[in-house]
Amino acid sequence: MRPDIRPLMGYGLRPAVETTMSLFKKILVPIDGSQTASKALDYALKLAQADQAEVRLVYCIDELSLLSNHEYSGEIAQLARENGHKVLESGMALASTAKVKADTRLIDRVGQRLGESVADAAGEWGADLVVLGTHGRRGIGRVLLGSGAEQVMRMSPVPVLMVRGFD
Repeated sequence: MRPDIRPLMGYGLRPAVETTMSLFKKILVPIDGSQTASKALDYALKLAQADQAEVRLVYCIDELSLLSNHEYSGEIAQLARENGHKVLESGMALASTAKVKADTRLIDRVGQRLGESVADAAGEWGADLVVLGTHGRRGIGRVLLGSGAEQVMRMSPVPVLMVRGFD
C-alpha cells in the first residue's frame, strides 16, 4: 500500500511533503457475466478505490462469433443485447456498493471483433488502463476458441491488466 503523503528531508527546519499522483483515473473493464470477468471487475474496483478513479464497464456483442457459431438470426442478437444490459446492471450494482464512480456502454458494432471494440472504447473514452479477465487457454483450446484477451492486449492503446480466471 503506498501512502499518499510522506515526509521528505527538507532544506529548512520543516520537512518537505511529497504527494503522489494517482496513476489511473479512467479504468475500462470489459465484462461478460463470467466468473473470470467478475474477478477482473473486482480487481478494477479495488484499483479505482485506491486511486479514486472512475470505471467504465463495457459489454461487447461480437456478431461475427454469432454468425460463425449459430444459425444467425435477429432474435439471437436481441437476446445478446438483453443479456448485455443485465450484465452491465449487475456490474453497476457492484461499483455502487464499492462506492466507485462508474458508467456503462453496450458495444454492438457489426463486423468488429472484441479486441477492436475494446481498443476503440478505450481510445474514445481516454482510458488509462484496461482490466480484463482471461481464461488462460493453451494449446488446442486456444487455437479453436481464440483468445479475446490476447486480441485486446495487442490492439489496446493503453496498458492492459489481465486477471487470470478460475481453473
